[in-house]
Amino acid sequence: MIDPLPEPSTDGSTGSSTGPAVPAGELATEQSDPRYAQIDRLPTEQIARLMNQADAAVPAAVAVAIPAISAAIDAISARMDSGGRLLYVGAGTSGRLSVLDASECPPTFGTDPELVQGVIAGGPDALTRSVEGAEDDAEAGAADMARLEVGPLDSVVGVSASGRAPFVLGALAEARRRGALTASLSCNDGAPLSAAAEHAIEVVVGPEVVAGSTRLKAGTAQKLVLNMISTIVMVRLGRTYGNRMIEMSAMNSKLADRAVRMVVDITGADRETAARAVDEAGGQAKTAVVMIQHGLDAEGARALLESHGERLSDALSG
Repeated sequence: MIDPLPEPSTDGSTGSSTGPAVPAGELATEQSDPRYAQIDRLPTEQIARLMNQADAAVPAAVAVAIPAISAAIDAISARMDSGGRLLYVGAGTSGRLSVLDASECPPTFGTDPELVQGVIAGGPDALTRSVEGAEDDAEAGAADMARLEVGPLDSVVGVSASGRAPFVLGALAEARRRGALTASLSCNDGAPLSAAAEHAIEVVVGPEVVAGSTRLKAGTAQKLVLNMISTIVMVRLGRTYGNRMIEMSAMNSKLADRAVRMVVDITGADRETAARAVDEAGGQAKTAVVMIQHGLDAEGARALLESHGERLSDALSG
């Protein structure tokens, strides 16, 4: 059985508020904002403007949490640099956003699909429809961590707007028991999830335009933070060159054109030379850059990159 869920810390070590957990009905994300009480009677454009105004407050709420976000990213990067994985765990909207962010890492940063993974309560079926009771199953969250053989090099980020989804809490408890780094992302102060994680991120966005519909501001806040986590971790791991997606593989015509332009920009070679190198490199822009800069064939360029930990900047200077 899963150990009882922890109460929020009273020493402030997780970054959450002190004191007992707030009753579910009193959570900021569950409140009804009187500004939106009559939206069913308003013209479409006015509702759209109200939603736009509400969304405009989200970046400021994220900004408040940047110190906590940065600390979590540095800790995650250190583990991944030693060979660990990054796993997001969520339920409902939070789970879908987690899977989305994880699924974008291979095409953007050339990662193995196993390196960054999203785990959603209810499994793949929950991506397109609600799976009854999945969010409330703490044992299932723990079982998913066991199934994935989470270990000390891994980082597990629990994502829950309320900060109290049992599936996510169960997963974090099991991940921590297994020695993994744990972080949390929620949208309420003093969330139980914050007390369960070593690195707590709380982005408090307040009531939603449609009361309790956390796919709105809370979902937007979570997407912004997940963007930061995956992108900055990959930058820290050397999977960009400056701000370029140098690990990208040219798997379609749009990406092939982008890869050639990127090689031209970095090396100064003419387009024909860059296109030939990208083709010989099997669509790998990073390899093509090294081929041109060091006068190597694809095999030699890959060997040089490997000897420099796959970091292009080091391979070029070396």
